[in-house]
Amino acid sequence: MIDLYTAATPNGFKISIALEEMGLEYRVHRLDFSTNEQKQPEFLAINPNGRIPAIIDRDNEDFVVFESGAILLYLAEKTGKLLPADPKKRSQVIQWLMFQMSGVGPMMGQANVFFRYFPEKIPAAIDRYQKEGRRLFEVMNTQLATHHYLAGDEYTIADIATWPWVRIHEWSGINMEGLTHLQRWLDELALRPACQKGIVTPPPVEMSDEERAKQIQKMVTK
Repeated sequence: MIDLYTAATPNGFKISIALEEMGLEYRVHRLDFSTNEQKQPEFLAINPNGRIPAIIDRDNEDFVVFESGAILLYLAEKTGKLLPADPKKRSQVIQWLMFQMSGVGPMMGQANVFFRYFPEKIPAAIDRYQKEGRRLFEVMNTQLATHHYLAGDEYTIADIATWPWVRIHEWSGINMEGLTHLQRWLDELALRPACQKGIVTPPPVEMSDEERAKQIQKMVTK
C-alpha cells in the first residue's frame, strides 16, 4: 500500500498516473492549500520542503519519498515498470525526466504565475516564461518527430512526468501551433486509462475561478 499525499496539480497528477499505470494499491490524502496544510508540522515531517507530492511506502518499512521525479524513479525501480533495464535506454529516460524537472515544470509554473495569478501584469516576465515554454515544446516536438515517446519507442516515466504539464499549455498561454508531433503525443496519452484516471485523482476542488485566483495569488505573494 502506498499513501499518496497530493493535490490537483500537474506535479501531483504525475504520481497518481504512475500508480495507476503500475497497478499499485494506494490511498489518497489531499492537502488543502487554502489552509496551508502543506506547511503544517504533520506534513513537514514527511516532506521538509512543504510541497506535494510525497509518498509513504507501507510495504517498505514506511519509507518516505518526496519530490515528484524521485518518486517516479522509486516507483519504477520498485515495480520494474516504465524504466528500461538497459543502461543506455535507462539513461535516456532519466535525461528526459530531468528535462521536465529542470525545464518544463519550472518554466510553465512561472508562466502560470505571471500570466494568471500575479497581482500586477509584468509583460516582460510573461513574455520570458511563455517564450521559454514554447522553446521547450519545440525541443520535444523535434524529438517526437523521430521517436514515438520522449525517450524512444517505449512509454516511460519521462512521458508521465511531462504530459500533465504540456496538457495545460493553454492555461500557461503557450502556443502549440505547428507542433504536430507534440500534439500527436499529447492526444495519444490522453487516451490512456491511467492518464484519464490520474488527472482526476484527487478531483479538483469545487470553487469559482475568482476564488481559485485569490487562493493562488495569496500563495505566490507570500
